[in-house]
Amino acid sequence: MNISYNWLKEYVNFDLTPEQVAAALTSIGLETGEVEEVQSIKGGLEGLVIGKVLTCEPHPNSDHMHITTVDLGQGDPVQIVCGASNVAAGQKVVVATLGTKLYDGDECFTIKKSKLRGVESNGMICAEDEIGIGTSHEGIIVLPDDVEPGTLAKDYYNVKSDYVLEVDITPNRADACSHYGVARDLYAWLVQNGHEAELKRPSVEAFAVDNHDLDIDVVVENTEACPRYAGVVVKNVTVKESPEWLQAKLKAIGLRPINNIVDITNYILHAYGQPMHCFDADKIKGGKIVVKTVAEGTPFVTLDGVEHKLSDRDLMICNAEEPMCIAGVFGGLDSGTTEETRNVFFESAYFHPTWVRKTARRQGLSTDSSFRFERGIDPNGVIYALKEAAILAKELAGGEIACEIKDNYPSPIAGFPVELPYAYVRSLIGKEIPAEVIKRIVSSLEMEITGETGEGLSLVVPPYRVDVQRPCDVVEDILRIYGYNNVEIPTSVKACLSVEGAEDKSVKLQNLVSEQLVGCGFNEILNNSLTSASYYEGLETYKPENLVRLMNPLSNDLNVLRGTLLFGGLESIEHNANRKNADLKFFEFGNCYHYNAGKRNPEKALAPYSEELHMGLWVTGKRVSNSWAHADEDSSVYELKAYVLNILRRLGVNFGALVFGTLSDDIYAAALSVHTRGGKLLATLGILHKKLLKRFDIENEVYYADLNWRELMKAVKNNAVTYKDISKYPAVKRDLALLLDKQVQFAEIEKIAYETDKKLLKRVELFDVYEGKNLEAGKKSYAVSFTLQDENATLNDKQIDKLMNKLVQNLETKLGAKLR
Repeated sequence: MNISYNWLKEYVNFDLTPEQVAAALTSIGLETGEVEEVQSIKGGLEGLVIGKVLTCEPHPNSDHMHITTVDLGQGDPVQIVCGASNVAAGQKVVVATLGTKLYDGDECFTIKKSKLRGVESNGMICAEDEIGIGTSHEGIIVLPDDVEPGTLAKDYYNVKSDYVLEVDITPNRADACSHYGVARDLYAWLVQNGHEAELKRPSVEAFAVDNHDLDIDVVVENTEACPRYAGVVVKNVTVKESPEWLQAKLKAIGLRPINNIVDITNYILHAYGQPMHCFDADKIKGGKIVVKTVAEGTPFVTLDGVEHKLSDRDLMICNAEEPMCIAGVFGGLDSGTTEETRNVFFESAYFHPTWVRKTARRQGLSTDSSFRFERGIDPNGVIYALKEAAILAKELAGGEIACEIKDNYPSPIAGFPVELPYAYVRSLIGKEIPAEVIKRIVSSLEMEITGETGEGLSLVVPPYRVDVQRPCDVVEDILRIYGYNNVEIPTSVKACLSVEGAEDKSVKLQNLVSEQLVGCGFNEILNNSLTSASYYEGLETYKPENLVRLMNPLSNDLNVLRGTLLFGGLESIEHNANRKNADLKFFEFGNCYHYNAGKRNPEKALAPYSEELHMGLWVTGKRVSNSWAHADEDSSVYELKAYVLNILRRLGVNFGALVFGTLSDDIYAAALSVHTRGGKLLATLGILHKKLLKRFDIENEVYYADLNWRELMKAVKNNAVTYKDISKYPAVKRDLALLLDKQVQFAEIEKIAYETDKKLLKRVELFDVYEGKNLEAGKKSYAVSFTLQDENATLNDKQIDKLMNKLVQNLETKLGAKLR
């Protein structure tokens, strides 16, 4: 927000430089960036002097130029050749001396000594448009006779520099969205830092009703959305350009002046933070203002010519027949004033922030007014702003106040009562601040002290401070005015020891696994937890009805909380693939969110909602490419499986307690699931469906794994890290070629093997699969290696044969396996 330095000084007196003001505002939470000097006239009329034309003779080589001598009040007269038809001896004129820079839009040229048709010229006698004080180029400027030669033009035209401070207003500081709001904070800082200062604003005691010729009735039907609505009529106005002082104020902060009536409302908005609207009173049908909602789907055309379909939750300012304005947001096409307007109805109101915010989002509109109404304005500043606008309309447009102020305020909004113990202030700030200092600060911030004891204060915070409703909010206000830098850093730190908890262990293991994956060539990604509901349409695995939806989404692409990490990773793959980077390995840790309508509980609003920490892995493209030592090789799902199993091993998961199964759903074309024996799903991994990839324009196969980190942490909760010496007794390998049905998976063989022996059997590995000739229909051959080892003795043939025979028997019994 742009704040004018000179405008600010109208509300609080100070002798600080613009840079010092910027530093002070930043220290109290109104961060100020750039400080830019602005001038009402570009160049500030530097180098321009008032002169007196002593002589004026025709140019011998021109039929329209004149040779003049001009007294600049600085010694000898100077000779200037002038082409203006109205130049004459005895005139007081504006002269651009040698070296003066004049501006024509963004172009600049410098006045130099020159010869015009053979005659020397040492300056230039100027017209209005040449120095920027007007648009006329009919002739040179002729000033009154009483102006002294040598007077600087910038002094004659009272040109002053201003400085614009770029203040970044945080969303909670709606009260500071105006010059007076910033002045309030600056005043508190000045008082705290020992400056003599006074906070003031123009008096509106001059407001008086001139007659009752034009009475507009006001009815507020929806007092929830519009707690306060006020208006007044000013008749017989003349709509024209605003005076120079008002135009200069608006231009300084980057606003374009329109006409005196509209400029008054913009001035009030940026001066006091009160949005206003001016209606052509003669276009208010039925002589009546009605504040209400209208039927769903009602069409309404705004000032920019765009038609909107209204909701039955959009508050409208209507006349007796139709809507005229979207309350607090945007005016209607025929609601404003024009050059033909003679009677004006000024509106000043307080609209409920939530109603305005939702309407602005629904209609896709954002204005200076809605920005302030959404955050909460001062309900008690409504009438002051209305009176100031009416007084200015009389002064600048020659109007007459033609009715009493109509003020609908059935339930006045009270301030916020806060109890503030001094001990609480000390505990939060960490420093003993004297009670007198605390009282001075809260008083300078317009908080009313309603009670005082030795232990603390009873306060009433003004209603425009919507961000200060709790004791901690008041302490924050005290601290920012007192000065964060005035709180010393203690020389000792008081802390307590705590035992490492489950969350600490989880984070530690996340870092451990992350390092492991990065070492395998993975990149970590971090995607937005907000995503598009369209990704979930038609899915059974992640049903749309289980999504956590946002009530007020920023866009349709960010309208739900993610139910899975999958789609964020696919977006990252798409982004990279579109930039010729298709060989990818990603991982991500993130929360996934779930809604279960069956758990709704009126007493527990959050009962249907849950979140779980998950880990996702994505592998796509080539595993090896462009290597001199290895042929190109595509990634495979088996590569992903190895990464997942290595993660489980690194976490210390007991593989003997896992159950591996097949999985096929609308996410995976083929996949494995990993459960605990208790049925808890730890992970899924497999090949993603082509139709899913098509939605993201991904051409390569994508292999995806989803690990439920919360369940994994439960599975390894009681695991202890142990170690033992490498056995000095040799291991023995035995291989079996097994003929099985095609649907039998290696995981089933592995499971039966470990169930057969838990002491001697150390490892089961698949090293060959064969399907084809010389096998029965519907059969396949698995070549499996079994590693046996006794930790305490060397195995003999009898022990080995006994174990292998038992193993073969179990495989034949449970899987119908046959030895080849």
